Amino acid sequence: MEYRRLRRSGLQVSALSFGSWLTFGQQIKDQTAEKLMITAYDAGINFFDNAEGYARGRSEKVMGKILKKCGWPRDTFVVSSKVYWGGELPNQTGLSLKHVVEACRAALKRLQVDYLDLYFCHRPDQHTPIEETVRAMHNLICQGKVLYWGTSEWSAQQIMEAYGIAREYHLTPPTMEQPQYNMFHRERVEVEYHRLYREIGLGTTIWSPLASGLLTGKYNDGVPSGTRLELEGLDWLKEKVLGDRQKLEKVKKLAQFAKQTGTSLSLLALAWCLKNRDVSTVITGATKLKHLKENLGAIDVAASLSDNDLETIDQILDNKPQLPRF
Repeated sequence: MEYRRLRRSGLQVSALSFGSWLTFGQQIKDQTAEKLMITAYDAGINFFDNAEGYARGRSEKVMGKILKKCGWPRDTFVVSSKVYWGGELPNQTGLSLKHVVEACRAALKRLQVDYLDLYFCHRPDQHTPIEETVRAMHNLICQGKVLYWGTSEWSAQQIMEAYGIAREYHLTPPTMEQPQYNMFHRERVEVEYHRLYREIGLGTTIWSPLASGLLTGKYNDGVPSGTRLELEGLDWLKEKVLGDRQKLEKVKKLAQFAKQTGTSLSLLALAWCLKNRDVSTVITGATKLKHLKENLGAIDVAASLSDNDLETIDQILDNKPQLPRF
């Protein structure tokens, strides 16, 4: 396994990490979740990603039971939670001081840990002043309940506002952002955040590297039974993944190129993300052991990808964003 610094921080995270969105407490049995986590840990993965909103907290409960049962030394793994979607009642949603503190307390209980390594603001909250959220995160860090805090799907402007407030009032600034990033979703990571990597040392823990399964090729001929796109309430995701026929045609060309280079489309897509040095870790997910074990091969594939290979991929995608000229 390869390990990377969470950008300017001293924390080392595995280049491939393991997340539980749509799987733990919902799509797979707890016994399967346990096998997946143990396999990931034994392979060197040290970062396990979660959120209060995943399966309405059940995902964290499942992960917490596994962490407790396995008894891994606390300094050998990194675990996260995210705060925003906690419930339906007032003060159960958003980034107010009250919800941030109570959500952290609840996450610690569900995950059965004394502190969170990473704590993300799952979305920006237009109804709460950013200063209130920054102070809430700073206080949690001072109390030892959180080590690093960050954002997820915030704009560069919002991240810089939080960073500026933290510096002005001598508070802890955000360390990392968790954005979507894959071959079909590039603008924010490659362009919008470009200056933040150098100016404030922003780390990234990217999600959906396989574009919700589109970049595995399994949806080329429709939606197979037993996949996440069949889950109740995910019609929006189904439309997002399968609504663009041009993407499906590109996926087929990418699959052909992957075969020519002696790998699979999934591994090529993961390796492509890993080649971006502004990516601290690539969050993978799996419902089956064979898929997780296959994904682990992305480290070797990334090492073998040449500049010419990356150029060929860009030609197929035809979507490379351009950096602005300053």
